Order: sequence, then C-alpha cells, then structure tokens
Amino acid sequence: MKKITLLFLFGSFAVQTFAGDKEIVKSTLSDVTIYAQGAQLHHKANFNYKVGVTEIIVEGISPYIDAKSIQVKATGAVVILDSKYTLYYPQAVQVTEDGIPLKIKKDISLLKDSLRSIGYEIQEIEDELSVLNATKSIIISNGVMRSQGKVNDSLNLLKSAVDYYTLKLTELNKKILSLNKRKQEKQEKKSQMDLRMYNLENFQNQSRPAQPNNSPIPRIVVTIQAKEVGTGKLSLSYVASNAGWTPLYDLRSDATTGKLSLTYKAQVYQNTGLDWNDVKISISTNNPKANKTKPELNPWYIDYTSYRAEQKDKKRNLDYLTQPSAVPNAVFNSGFSFSQTINNLNEDIQGLTSDQFTTVVHQLIAAEFKIDLPYTIKSNNDQHMVLIKQAELATSFKYFAVPKMDAGVYLVAQMTKLDELQLVPAKANIFFDGTYIGETFIDPTQMDDTLNLSLGKDPNIVVKRTLVKKDCKDKIISDRIERVFAYSIEAKNNKSSTIELIIQDQLPLTTNGDINIEAMELSKGELDARTGTIEWKMTLKPKDSKLLDYKFKVKHNKDKQIVI
Repeated sequence: MKKITLLFLFGSFAVQTFAGDKEIVKSTLSDVTIYAQGAQLHHKANFNYKVGVTEIIVEGISPYIDAKSIQVKATGAVVILDSKYTLYYPQAVQVTEDGIPLKIKKDISLLKDSLRSIGYEIQEIEDELSVLNATKSIIISNGVMRSQGKVNDSLNLLKSAVDYYTLKLTELNKKILSLNKRKQEKQEKKSQMDLRMYNLENFQNQSRPAQPNNSPIPRIVVTIQAKEVGTGKLSLSYVASNAGWTPLYDLRSDATTGKLSLTYKAQVYQNTGLDWNDVKISISTNNPKANKTKPELNPWYIDYTSYRAEQKDKKRNLDYLTQPSAVPNAVFNSGFSFSQTINNLNEDIQGLTSDQFTTVVHQLIAAEFKIDLPYTIKSNNDQHMVLIKQAELATSFKYFAVPKMDAGVYLVAQMTKLDELQLVPAKANIFFDGTYIGETFIDPTQMDDTLNLSLGKDPNIVVKRTLVKKDCKDKIISDRIERVFAYSIEAKNNKSSTIELIIQDQLPLTTNGDINIEAMELSKGELDARTGTIEWKMTLKPKDSKLLDYKFKVKHNKDKQIVI
C-alpha cells in the first residue's frame, strides 16, 4: 500500500513538473530601429519562473511581425528552449445586462407608476381649482353684488346679499388656498421623482457592459526551463512591416562665405499597430527586404537564335534587374534652418536639435544613426520629421554652360568627401542665401569622387551658340561627300565679380566604319574622344567676354543620308 502511494505521488509530481506552467506578461517597447522598409522593435518584460518548464506568453507586440526575425534573450538561471509567434483568439462572451442591479430595475418601474399616478392627482387638483375659480368669478360678477336691480330698494335684501357674499367667498378662498398648497406639494414631489428617474436612467445607460473586443491578440511564446524558482528579465526583438523612412536633404548656400551646408533628415512613418511612446529611435540605411543574394555568372553560350528566344533572355535579365531596391521614394520638404553660432550673450540662444544627439554607427553594408532622444510616434501612418545630421561640405563653385542644350548658365557646387556622410539617393531642396530656389537630386552611388550639384541659373552670365553658315560647306569627292560644320560660342560676364566658367559642347560619334568624323578647330578646347565632349575652361573678369570657334567635318557615302 505504501509503494502504491509513493508511486502515485511521484507520478503527480512528474505531471506537475513536465506539464509546464504558463505566465502572461505585458511587454514594454523600449527602442526602435527604423529601416527603409520595416522597423525592428525591441521589447522588455519581467517574468517569474518555477522549477521545470514554463511558457512565458508575451503580449503587447505588433500584429505585423515577421516571425523569422524573432530574437530572445533572458536573465536568470533559465535555459531558453523555444520561441514562437502565435495568435490568440479570445472566446466570444455573450453580452448580458447582469451589471445592472435588479433593485434599480424595480425602482425604475415603480417610479414610472408613481409619476403617472401623481400626474393624475395634480390634474385632479387643477380641475377642482378651475371649478372654484369659475364659481368665485360668477359671484363677484353677479348684478346684486354690483348694486344692480331691486336690491337697492330693500335694506334687508342688501344685508342678506352681503352676508351671502362674505360667507361664500370666504369658503371658496379657503378651498382654493388648500388646493394650491396640495398642488405645490404634489409638484415638488413630482420634481424629486423626475430627478430620481433621471439618475436611475443615467445609471442604467452608463452601466451597460461594453462590447467585448474579440480581435486576435498577437503573442510571442518563450519556453524556458529552470531548476529553481526565480525572476528574470526578458529582452526580445523582431522586424515589423508597415513602417519605414524616406530621406530628405536641405542644401543651404551662403554667397558671402561661399560655404554649403547639408541637412540630412528622415521622414518617418509607422502603422505597426503599436504606438511608439517615449522610445529611442535609430535610423538605418539598411533595407531587410532588399535582395541580399550575390548574383552568379553562368556559362555564356552564343549561337544563331530566333527572335522569341532573344526576347526570353532579355526578360530573364530584366527580372533580375527589377528586384526590390533599397532606394526609397523621395519626399518634398519646405526646408529647415539651423545655426550654432552665438554672437553675444544678449542674443537669443538657439534651441538644440536632434542631430546633436545623434551617433553614427558604421556597419559592414549600412550605417545606423542612433538618436539619444525619446520620440512618440502614433500608429497612424502620419509623417514625422527627424533631423539626422548637419554638416558643412567641402565645396567649390563653378559655372557650367551647355549652349547646345540650354542657353542658361548654371551655378554648380562641386562637393567632395561625401562618403563620410552615409547618404542615400534622394531629392534635395536648395536654399541660396535663405531663399528657396528649387530642388535637385543627390545620387552618392555614382562612381565619381566629386558630386556636382546644380544650384540653378544665373541670368547675369550670357552664353550664345551660333551656327556660322559661311563656313559650313559640302564638297563631293568621288563617291563620298564631305560636310563641314562651324559654330561660334560667345560668353559674357555681366556680374560684378570674377567667375570660373566651363562651357561644354560635343562632336558627333559613330560606330559605322564608313563614316569619318574629324575635328578641324577646337579653340584650345579639351576633347574626350570616348564621349565626343569638348570642354572649355576659362576665367572671366567682370564685364569681360570671350569668343570660341570650333569646326568639324563628316565624310560619308554620298548616296546615303545621315542626320546631324
């Protein structure tokens, strides 16, 4: 008998030990890393554990979680066995009115009956008052009482009329007064009952139970094992969709100092199903959804092919090139002004901005801007501006003109050392001496060491390109035709300062060996034989001008036409 009892106790202990306890904990969102598409959310929670296996059920997480991205860490003498994402569907609760006391319901019913009864009593009193007042009016308006008729001829008759008048009016006035007192009492009582009814009905409306929310609850279930009882802290993170950021730039140029400053901003949005309340955020240039697989080259075979097979190969190459990119769409902004200079103590001190709390963490293939400030961003897809970084750029200013394409002369800022800023391609708003002049596009993915940024046209510099018809000639030699083209370019500086001007034009190129192109005169311009670009660099003093001439000739079969 003792052996059976011991076995039973051991079996019960084993069931309790290995069956596993469950504990539901509410997590707190501590910080967020925002990617170009998606965001990594970091949560913290406290939990208790017992001897054996315990399931920690964490609530308060985003419903748009990527289950593959879950990471869990725990403190305490525990071993993490498993972590998984689940959806909990609450059981539907039948809506009843049990929250309203039965006594209240009875009081409301009785009070309605009482109000109906007292209403009748007041009406009855008012009817009696109406009859008495009518009787009183008849007596007062009687001709005898107004000395009309034969009453004046008899003293006894007058005396009898006065006695009747006095007695009857006194009796009527007493009844009217009594009825008015009763009416007032009834009305006061009815007012109290009306107030009581209002309070009871208001209590009934406020006490109706709210409709239960049966939406599924997202959970992360962490299974742990322990050999002792204790408490611990849980840290978990995951990537959620419906969040991201787009870059914004403001470029501000100061003509007096010749400096160009860049303001790097992020337009942050989120609709993850969780409000980000007082959390620290980081802006990352990484995109978890972008293609991470290195392309592989397969053997390249060539052979005679049909048009359909050729189109199939083109489509295969296009499918690879159109995979998701890490370049987000650009957004527009009205600008952002900032100054860190304090000229004297009497001036207003400029407020601090978030870029002064930003630390840049350089990673292998991305950069992360950690902002040491708490942010509150509601889950409603609204745009929130976050200032990431401000920097003065190593910049030189030059004027460029391409008169073949545009008669305008453009001021171009040539910036270097942009790789240190960890920029991504995006549009930029341009401000010159505090005035908004337009927008441009910054593409740091180009291979050039220098980024050319066009700041707009300068109307005080004039460049004109003219076809010199008298020098343009056509000459036929045997079966070939030689065509000569001549142009003149005139540049004039109407500004009050010296400028550096670069003028660009071009010679045509051909891949047809039967067509010959030859430069005849370039006015000391530099020719790039690969692109056909001619470039003239010059310094123009105020009111100074310069004339450039260039010619080229084209030889080709006289029986064939070419377009130049």
